[in-house]
Amino acid sequence: MNLLIMGLPGAGKGTQAAKIVEQFHVAHISTGDMFRAAMANQTEMGVLAKSYIDKGELVPDEVTNGIVKERLSQDDIKETGFLLDGYPRTIEQAHALDKTLAELGIELEGIINIEVNPDSLLERLSGRIIHRVTGETFHKVFNPPVDYKEEDYYQREDDKPETVKRRLDVNIAQGEPIIAHYRAKGLVHDIEGNQDINDVFSDIEKVFESSIMKLATLP
Repeated sequence: MNLLIMGLPGAGKGTQAAKIVEQFHVAHISTGDMFRAAMANQTEMGVLAKSYIDKGELVPDEVTNGIVKERLSQDDIKETGFLLDGYPRTIEQAHALDKTLAELGIELEGIINIEVNPDSLLERLSGRIIHRVTGETFHKVFNPPVDYKEEDYYQREDDKPETVKRRLDVNIAQGEPIIAHYRAKGLVHDIEGNQDINDVFSDIEKVFESSIMKLATLP
């Protein structure tokens, strides 16, 4: 099976990716792992990526795309298939991935799209608070402290509602064209993410049983 997994920050994508890898024994390819491996192994693209990172510069798309191609060219991918997590992030990267897969003779068999209402994600992601003295972490809604006094707690900048909303808005703007691109190819499987973790995975398994696994076994 050759798959992508997509979802907004906080939708549980990482949790479900780990479950898919454990259950179906596909190679889990995350952007961070790819970069670290390419730089550690000093591949052509890894060396190039490190040169940008060391200067504090953004790694350009052509280098990121090259690192993805290097990883997808490795032998284990032919044996196990893959679950690509965190790439593509833009429609331009999606087109580059299509080209890479065509060049390597690999067929993309499905996109698992974990859907959670952005308002629910905003509440989930912006509720974390930290006690100023003990450093204990709580959540305003899901794990509130017993004796809450606002002055005793603070929020990290990344957890503040306005910051979280900006991050969600960027991800939505970048992700919608990618989903539309693959939906037009009949590859997208929407999964309701606002339920128990095991129920989400059960829905993913049903998708595999009904369509992706059948596609993977076709001659």
